[in-house]
Amino acid sequence: MKNFNKKYISILICCLGTLNIYANVKPASPFGDHMVLQRNSKVPVWGMADPGEKVTLVFNKQTVTATANAGGSWMINLAKLSAGGPYTMTITGNNSITFSDVYVGEVWICSGQSNMDMTVAKEDRYWCGVVNEAEEVAAANYPLIRVFDTDFTPSATPQNDVTGKWELVSPQTVGHLSAAAYFFARDIQKKIKVPVGLITTAFGASTAEAWVREEALLNDPACKPLVDNFKEKLNKYLSDKEAQAKYKAEQEKWKKDAEVAKAAGKNPPRGPRNPDPVRDQHNASVLWNGMVKPLVPYAIRGALWYQGESNSPTAKIYRQIMETLITDWRAQWGQGNFPFLYVQLANIGKTYDSLPARGGSEAIKREAQLQNLSIPNTAMAVAIDNADPTDMNNVHPKNKQEIGRRLALAALAAVYGKKVAYSGPVYDKMKVEGSNIRLYFKQLNGGLLAKDGLLKSFAIAGEDKKFVWASAAIEGKTIVVSSSDITNPVAVRYAWGTNPPASLYNKANLPASPFRTDSGDQ
Repeated sequence: MKNFNKKYISILICCLGTLNIYANVKPASPFGDHMVLQRNSKVPVWGMADPGEKVTLVFNKQTVTATANAGGSWMINLAKLSAGGPYTMTITGNNSITFSDVYVGEVWICSGQSNMDMTVAKEDRYWCGVVNEAEEVAAANYPLIRVFDTDFTPSATPQNDVTGKWELVSPQTVGHLSAAAYFFARDIQKKIKVPVGLITTAFGASTAEAWVREEALLNDPACKPLVDNFKEKLNKYLSDKEAQAKYKAEQEKWKKDAEVAKAAGKNPPRGPRNPDPVRDQHNASVLWNGMVKPLVPYAIRGALWYQGESNSPTAKIYRQIMETLITDWRAQWGQGNFPFLYVQLANIGKTYDSLPARGGSEAIKREAQLQNLSIPNTAMAVAIDNADPTDMNNVHPKNKQEIGRRLALAALAAVYGKKVAYSGPVYDKMKVEGSNIRLYFKQLNGGLLAKDGLLKSFAIAGEDKKFVWASAAIEGKTIVVSSSDITNPVAVRYAWGTNPPASLYNKANLPASPFRTDSGDQ
């Protein structure tokens, strides 16, 4: 009987503990001290509690209640808020949680691959760190810019939680924060003068499809094979017990070797590659599931996106992937066609392109990004001229200040109603005039400008579509392109390659996107 009572008491304590875990109200991951809530918008606040539990939220003179459903989920919508703070938010169920130092302002979600993930300071990642790193870190005193940065948490299935915390921008924190996102926030805050919140969820070498919901990819015939490919790899891995055991043994050995290196004051060796395709940031939906889904539907103004380098194998469908991503993100957030601002890929290569209009996957992806401007409420920061001048083959250009500035110009003009130029010249149409082709542009912003006084990277072709280098000259609001080798021209291409020298700007000193007047695979 004595043993029975001990066993009974142990079970009772365990059950009570379990009940307590589920009875406690728990807000979703993005809510915490120092957070920024979106102004002038309905603000959803959600989380978990005991089924049927009454949840009350108090914030800035609003008191709102909800009841957790049968699955324990609850959601409360705050009415529109004006910019300001600091405030406290109290959420009460069977327990009470209070968040302090909460502000209301503008919130942007910032995503993509390594060029969005790239931090202001080098710290522990050799490829990070911006131009004038020390000065930028020392000057980063912006307590009304706050950043929630998610951990790398890929998943095969949609998740409700993600790890992260809100941090104030300061010399102590800015070093490990996204450089492109920070410089964007710094520039817009100077103009709009309200708190700015950044939710950064980015990871190096990730493909666009990794950030897209599986159902959305499956609904697009061009994107469906990306899901099928991932499922095939996952099923193969799950049935390969030998590969799983081998990785486990290699991981254990690496841990021991790392400890030895650490004790000797040396850098640890690189760990073994995990063969689990869920951990591979190139695979469809794995980053949406673990790093975006838990953030939905946190109220935002819009999204920043810097990605594309890893999509060379799927360059021909990159336009469709991004259309699917933007459309589905907007649908999942349920906040309308929120602004989606993105960076067009920079040039890259050991030397400048020597062949005229050489094409390739980089040109195809940049064109896809240009075409994505057809999606309503989007804007693009052209970065063709932003290669690292000290190493043009560096895929992580260090001048993220200029990237942030160009994104900020787009936001200020397209979102915040400021009268600023935000785009370089955009090709509009062409007209054949004898042996010349005349090009017309939109977004002139004061007129066309040749960098260093000379237009480069223009190529022209006849009916055989064999392109040759061309002469180009600005005539008023147009550019006239010609070559003595081409008497009956049909097409022009500008900066159509991997690493073309950029030369065409407008008088707002913003570069033109690469373009071609013809169509085709290259």
